[in-house]
Amino acid sequence: MLKLGEYNTLEFVRERDQGVYLSDDEGNEVLLPNKYVPNQFMIRDEIKVFVYLDHEERIVATTLEPFATVNSFAYLKCTTVSEIGAFMDWGLEKELFIPFREQASKMRVGSWYLVYVYLDKETNRLVGSSKTNRFLDNSLVLLSSYDEVDLIASHPSPHGWNMIVNQKYLGLVYQDEIFQKLTTGDQLKGFVKKVRPDGKIDLTLQRHGYRSIEPNAEQILKELELQGGFIDLNDKSDPDDIKEVFQLSKKSFKKAIGSLYKAKKIVIEKDGIRLVE
Repeated sequence: MLKLGEYNTLEFVRERDQGVYLSDDEGNEVLLPNKYVPNQFMIRDEIKVFVYLDHEERIVATTLEPFATVNSFAYLKCTTVSEIGAFMDWGLEKELFIPFREQASKMRVGSWYLVYVYLDKETNRLVGSSKTNRFLDNSLVLLSSYDEVDLIASHPSPHGWNMIVNQKYLGLVYQDEIFQKLTTGDQLKGFVKKVRPDGKIDLTLQRHGYRSIEPNAEQILKELELQGGFIDLNDKSDPDDIKEVFQLSKKSFKKAIGSLYKAKKIVIEKDGIRLVE
């Protein structure tokens, strides 16, 4: 079955004046217009194409790459506003239609909006919506603390920035966790701090806890935990003693415990280092 709004890997099956017809495994065919046909190909060769509806609502294939596929978010520019809605540039010849009912605020030509692309079941057309929150669901969050996630900056709040998490969930980066300028549509990596019982997700843009620390420091932390929170080595210890326990040079050891001390993970005492509880 041809997948509308997605990339499909299809076979060349027959040439016609207007282009080449492609087919899926079930024999469903779609036209690849001449302008997108590669210079060299053979019948039964495979090609990866995006499938959508053209200006006449006919299913068609293209080698152009849209800025978003079905069931995903993208930051798009409004190019036209008409009596039926707005149209967005999403990288294809036929622009993406945003009905008035799907606009969180009245769209204006030249402005950019965070949009969700979906297949309208009533019309079988690909359309967009800037009412993005309704396409996110935190009722069952399959994430854990420390997980790395893909983020899209959605909109600011009094507490920080709302983020779309892995194209599925809504999360929040608190203001005191933000050390860079953010704008709607920014795509970045982040990390889960906590998933609350009600499904709300607290995020951070930096690795947190001992996971943000260099590998040598992580090794020292793990050893401290194994030793009950105290090791009788510090920056004044003999290099051979340090090497025997950690297989580190004294210079590397001092650097590692220095980063742990700055991160308030340990205290350095006169006879060793102690884990902060």
